[in-house]
Amino acid sequence: MNKSNQPVVSTTVTTMQWSRAQLAAFSTADDFQVSPFYSDGQTYGTPTWIWSVVVGQQLFIRAWNGPRSRWYRSAVTQRAGRIHLAESNHLVNFVPICDEQLNNQIDQAYRQKYAGSPYLMPMLASGPRQATVQVMPRISKKGE
Repeated sequence: MNKSNQPVVSTTVTTMQWSRAQLAAFSTADDFQVSPFYSDGQTYGTPTWIWSVVVGQQLFIRAWNGPRSRWYRSAVTQRAGRIHLAESNHLVNFVPICDEQLNNQIDQAYRQKYAGSPYLMPMLASGPRQATVQVMPRISKKGE
């Protein structure tokens, strides 16, 4: 029990990897919605529709408005939340990416997946590149 005489719920989480089937579905899906936790670390933020790409065996997203984007600031501060992708919700961890070589590979994945879109080139600009995040699955042991 905590000071308010309420039961304490464990929110310990375990990180896992995306399955091959999930990655295959993610590579073509166009329904990504990101919901990082709010500052309380428990309430999911309002879903924001964004683009996603798969590079290797990992899932990546970028903020259209770069580092000033609300969802991005929450993601890098809280490091966790929920996404909706390929018609399913997933509990996730967010890891900011600063590796230039990896960012170049992510650029290429955006070019392939979103070829022909008038929004492609802005997603390859420095602002969104600075706001690139790896999305890693997590499972909750209790409380979520």
